[in-house]
Amino acid sequence: MSFDLPKPIAAYIEAGANLDADAMAAPFADDATVDDSGDGHQPEGKEEIRAWIENNTVAVKAIFSPTSAHEQAGRWILAGPVAGNFPGSPVNLQFSFQLRGDKIAALTIR
Repeated sequence: MSFDLPKPIAAYIEAGANLDADAMAAPFADDATVDDSGDGHQPEGKEEIRAWIENNTVAVKAIFSPTSAHEQAGRWILAGPVAGNFPGSPVNLQFSFQLRGDKIAALTIR
């Protein structure tokens, strides 16, 4: 990844490449939300988000490799393939991050 991303997003992506659920959850705010349209999950709060990461990323070894990144209307939009041990892999997805200070406040995946 050669993008100049804000620290919490860079940390999430790097931890994801290592399939480290604790490190992936660490950049989220305590009251953060995730909207993952691919599986219908909408975890809220760090504990639910960590469980979602464990079940939907680590368990299937799903690694996101962003090929583009830009900021738009206060959100960081990253796009690229997610590859792992799941039907249809790899799939191209868009991750939209909203930050609050040095934490991820919301993540939407489409």
